Amino acid sequence: MSKNPAPGGYGAVFAVREFRFVFAAHLLSLLGVVVSEIALTYLVYVLTGSPLLSALTFALGLLPYLVGGTLLAGVADRYPARRVLVVCDLLCAGCVGVMVLPGIPIAGLLALRCLIAAVAPVFTGTRTAALTDILGGGDLYVLGRSLLRIVSQSAQLVGFGVGGVLLAVIPARAAIAVTLATFLCSATLLRFGTRDRPARSAGQGGALLRDSLAGARLVLGERGTRALLLLFWVPAMFVVAPEALVAPYVDSLGAGPVALGLLMCAMPVGHIVAELYVGSVLSPRARTRIVLPVAATGLLPLLVYAAEPGLGGAVAALALSGAGAAYVVGLDRWFVDAVPEELRGRAMTLLTAGLMTVQGLGMALAGLAAEFFPVHHVVAGAGAVGTGCCLLLVREVRAVRRAEVLGVRDGADPYVADR
Repeated sequence: MSKNPAPGGYGAVFAVREFRFVFAAHLLSLLGVVVSEIALTYLVYVLTGSPLLSALTFALGLLPYLVGGTLLAGVADRYPARRVLVVCDLLCAGCVGVMVLPGIPIAGLLALRCLIAAVAPVFTGTRTAALTDILGGGDLYVLGRSLLRIVSQSAQLVGFGVGGVLLAVIPARAAIAVTLATFLCSATLLRFGTRDRPARSAGQGGALLRDSLAGARLVLGERGTRALLLLFWVPAMFVVAPEALVAPYVDSLGAGPVALGLLMCAMPVGHIVAELYVGSVLSPRARTRIVLPVAATGLLPLLVYAAEPGLGGAVAALALSGAGAAYVVGLDRWFVDAVPEELRGRAMTLLTAGLMTVQGLGMALAGLAAEFFPVHHVVAGAGAVGTGCCLLLVREVRAVRRAEVLGVRDGADPYVADR
């Protein structure tokens, strides 16, 4: 395996002026979202005293992704990217502005939370597709996507801490107002820091809903892109099991809040370290060569839970599982190469929506299983079942890519049988 540094590396990505504005906007809005999630969940609990409604507030950040990512995906291709991004930010800022008003009922807070979550996949998918215009579809795009993921993982670690500190010194509504400022700053950075490019499908007419659903059918109907999407989604669905069950596992160990914090941080830290290594040390060719082996084995560390490990063993297993997620650096290149440019916005939106949805489903299934089985058995089972699913999926992706190579070599369409 080659370990020569990629030419330019992350520094070459930051040398692109437009990307610096996109990166800053992402950082600001993401920190604001994480802080507001904590503050809103806390506010709902204070107003109702209901753990169920408090938990539902957090869950509503995931559930509407499927709706927005499926029914609104056409927005990403039929309108100019900069306009879509700025309007999404302003719409979310408006929702947050209403949230902080005194007297807003709980139902109103939850409805606004759903609206922000429905807009999120459209924003993310549009920005991801726009990165191919800003950075090109090659290695700079891959490293740019990697940097945004690293920021997302880091924001979870920093944002939860910042949110806790803010709630200790200011009211919950004031903490939520931080998000209003970050959305407005993000909109300003994107409006004045990025170029106004034409829409990818400007001549496309018809209803938005029909356009969005047609795009989803085209992306999922193609054997190659469908297999790649599943390679993003399936490992993510199973790897969330230990995070969903971290509180009961800590309780079974008889440990305290420090142990809870260590276990919550282990997976994001493992992911950040591994992705930085893959992005800065491995060559582009090496990144693609590790995709299938790492995707197939990334969940194996969770099998350690079968032995009911102590805190140290669990932290190590979670860090290694987080490191396994770095296979997506190479997978990003495969996916952007596989999707036609006119479908790119809808495909990226569908990717984002599916990723968040399967993680929410994985958490729910892990919680359900833990009602009947010991937590450590559930996590180990997620590792075992997930690895089996990943092995089948890796075999499918390998077969598709082999057919693609043969199809190109013979001048034939490698996916003709699937159309």
